[in-house]
Amino acid sequence: MNRGPGVWKAEGTRDEYDGYPIFVREAGAGPPLLLIHGFPTSSWDWHRIWPELISRFRVVAPDLIGYGFSAKPRRYPYSTFRQADLVEGLLRSRGIEEAHVLAHDYGDTVLQELLARRLEEPERRFRILSACLLNGGIFVEAIRPRRIQRLLLTPLGPLLGRVYSRRSFDRTFSALFGPRTRPTEDELASYWEMVTRDGGRRILHRLIRYLRERRTHRARWVEALRTTTTPLRFVVGPEDPVSGALMARRYHELIPRPDVVTLDAIGHYPQVEDPEGVLRAFLDFVERRALRPEDT
Repeated sequence: MNRGPGVWKAEGTRDEYDGYPIFVREAGAGPPLLLIHGFPTSSWDWHRIWPELISRFRVVAPDLIGYGFSAKPRRYPYSTFRQADLVEGLLRSRGIEEAHVLAHDYGDTVLQELLARRLEEPERRFRILSACLLNGGIFVEAIRPRRIQRLLLTPLGPLLGRVYSRRSFDRTFSALFGPRTRPTEDELASYWEMVTRDGGRRILHRLIRYLRERRTHRARWVEALRTTTTPLRFVVGPEDPVSGALMARRYHELIPRPDVVTLDAIGHYPQVEDPEGVLRAFLDFVERRALRPEDT
């Protein structure tokens, strides 16, 4: 089956946020499920688990603004708060008042903001039935950013983004995966296409600012995980050099009654590297714990 970005785009729709076009994949029937992707990729990250998910859920998977097939305005004030606004508006426009959430990487941070909002304004925010997080920087002290990420935050960031090459991308991106699950040449070409289309390299230094937000708003976002009554599960690939085994240990230390599933020999993209393992962990979690959630 051809599941490349071109097919993914052809089967999607357009929404709008802040006056800009936003790409959305939506399919399936059943309980609503929101998928939130990470940096610097897109909703296409979910393509290997998509068929099974839409057989069980009504799945909504946007490209956040600045990513994938969504608009990439050059001077837009990108922030986690605006991405959370985008997600809330998208669900509201579809009449979705409650949903399960599966998030990855930067999507974990957006999910943490959504959980914080729900705690603060339970009557005004959509209900999160369950929250399953894949590898991501949920505790800033346990993140090990790559050199390219650190450089993008410096004054050299705008220039670095413009000269960032396919060769450099292939090397740094592949290193995020487990030793036996690295992407093929064709897959790397597809990821590069999604990152760089419509001038994506020119805004990488703006998108990466969420790393600073994680530090600034750590207390708010960690407290949301610690105090929510929403069922939580963390599914982690321990070979991830950015947010793998160390993040899992920190999760055990900070989260009451931690529910952690470790996928052996897997890196930063579990849903790509081990789709069957992610599906087992997620579906078991939803069916066993989250179908009877407490009111959040």
